[in-house]
Amino acid sequence: MEKAGDKSGGSKKKGLKRKAATEEPQDTAVAEDGATESAGQTPKAAAFPPGFSISEIKNKQRRHLMFTRWKQQQRKEKLAAKKKLKKEREALGDKAPPKPIPKTIDNQRVYDETTVDPNDEEVAFDEATDEFASYFNRQTSPKILITTSDRPHGRTVRLCEQLSTVIPNSHVYYRRGLALKKIIPQCISRDFTDLIVINEDRKTPNGLILSHLPNGPTAHFKMSSVRLRKEIKRRGKDPTEHIPEIILNNFTTRLGHSIGRMFASLFPHNPQFIGRQVATFHNQRDYIFFRFHRYIFKSEKKVGIQELGPRFTLKLRSLQKGTFDSKYGEYEWVHKPREMDTSRRKFHL
Repeated sequence: MEKAGDKSGGSKKKGLKRKAATEEPQDTAVAEDGATESAGQTPKAAAFPPGFSISEIKNKQRRHLMFTRWKQQQRKEKLAAKKKLKKEREALGDKAPPKPIPKTIDNQRVYDETTVDPNDEEVAFDEATDEFASYFNRQTSPKILITTSDRPHGRTVRLCEQLSTVIPNSHVYYRRGLALKKIIPQCISRDFTDLIVINEDRKTPNGLILSHLPNGPTAHFKMSSVRLRKEIKRRGKDPTEHIPEIILNNFTTRLGHSIGRMFASLFPHNPQFIGRQVATFHNQRDYIFFRFHRYIFKSEKKVGIQELGPRFTLKLRSLQKGTFDSKYGEYEWVHKPREMDTSRRKFHL
């Protein structure tokens, strides 16, 4: 037993000797490196950012680390340049050059030949003879019918009810399986000037059809980002029955001008400023954002606003001459994504 133990002990000693022998060259290598370092110059830190592309690093963790360091360095350089420019502007005072206008998709928009000039005689003649001339000449007062698609769900019904409180002299009627071609003659016989149809998909409103009566035109919109009153944070109290003001923003082309006139014809001419309520249709990059606010005078210079709801976003899909006719109708404009959306800076409204 003792001999076996001696043999095992001897083998362990031999293993330790071999390990020590293998470690000796590494120690000497470190010593040699240390000698060369002391003899020569100290090694410089690795330059950052590296001379090669970070995407060439195969190690994912190392690549992520290098990328975050590069972003931090970019942020520091940008902040330092901003502080330096601010000091220079303060030193120059009134002689400082004006701040450069930042480039955005909106101000870099491709020029459209159909942009409306208010002083154009042709535009003035078209406005005097189009389908909305009777409204703008104050010969008719708007009367709106709001309906839905067949078998609407609760969210769509509530949206119709809330829209009726925003648009004065509007009435909500349920579809009851009637086709639009049968509804439109009934609306005309009852002196309705506009028809609004809200469509839904998967219990969510996703489309809006606006038809001006009796001679059109008819616009079809895609609806998204619908928020009812209860879903809006820090909203104001329910709107009153006062006639709201209306704001139309950025409808600059001939197509956008006709869409803006169509929205304007939904509201009466004489807003009641006592109610302090405003309905806004804001066009930005061909998306029409609808908001309904109440403004509050805090002082002579400060004004606060409260959103009342509902809110939604519209995207024009088509504009059709005359009343709704999906089969034989003549279309003035149809959105074709593959042909029209070739540039991000090209807009149609």
